[in-house]
Amino acid sequence: MSKYRAGQTALLVVVDDVEPLVDRWRQRCNSSAAAGLPAHVTVLVPFLDIDRIDQAVLDELSALFARQHRFNVEFDRVGRFPQVRYLAPKPDRPFRELTEAVAARWPEAPPYGGRFAEVTPHLTVADEQRPEVFDEVEAAMAAQLPVSTAVSSVSLFVSDGQRWHRRAEFPLAD
Repeated sequence: MSKYRAGQTALLVVVDDVEPLVDRWRQRCNSSAAAGLPAHVTVLVPFLDIDRIDQAVLDELSALFARQHRFNVEFDRVGRFPQVRYLAPKPDRPFRELTEAVAARWPEAPPYGGRFAEVTPHLTVADEQRPEVFDEVEAAMAAQLPVSTAVSSVSLFVSDGQRWHRRAEFPLAD
């Protein structure tokens, strides 16, 4: 049974430059990778259900992200949440600003459904693993860090209940 609902959407920063480092581990140890999501830092999930996203919402998202500037980020350490190992972006403030901008415009779609008091930007590598697997992931990741990249867009993904599909991409300002 999938943990994703058909029609659920997510706004994500896809991080292609990190994919070679994390792909092997994400495919093996990350449920979102198995569902078709590339390496990413979440801006907002869940966003509006797809039946609420019309051309006006797409235009608003495009305008909102066009007011945010592109930025460079470095993933320089492995972080931990209970049952998650992730790459931590530095700086993380630009990701927070993206999340805050979307959540301010659509307060009915709080980050992570309002489950967490504070949003911590991260790129999940592994989730729901045994401790020894987490140790192996951490050691492998740490040996290959840091990785730097430029962030230039935010993508809208939609779930069909089993797989995620990119529906739109919104460039950030130069």
